[in-house]
Amino acid sequence: MSMDLATAMDRAANVRELYEKLEKHFHGTAWNSQEIMLGFMSDVGELSKLVMAAEGRWLHEGNVPVELSGKLTECVWWLLIIAQRLNVNLSEAFPAKMDQLEAQLTGSIQKISEDC
Repeated sequence: MSMDLATAMDRAANVRELYEKLEKHFHGTAWNSQEIMLGFMSDVGELSKLVMAAEGRWLHEGNVPVELSGKLTECVWWLLIIAQRLNVNLSEAFPAKMDQLEAQLTGSIQKISEDC
């Protein structure tokens, strides 16, 4: 099943709300933005080991393809949550950034072609 970005953002927010309920129950408050960022960074560290394992550069005893898929998904989830917390509209920002990068890179490649 595929999912568009807006639906993914809604699902991410729903899951985050469930975590917040647990955080409030066990710790009295939900995580703040800094704690969310630390959670993301922790998962990025785990992801980097799984990427190395997928390339045969890190010993790993688990199911690398399954764990890699899960960890990549968790990292996307964190990014969606961070964007929502900081009021970044990724549905608008992502295509705008890709347009900008494509234009810059196309210009650079054309310049290189002209110089050759």
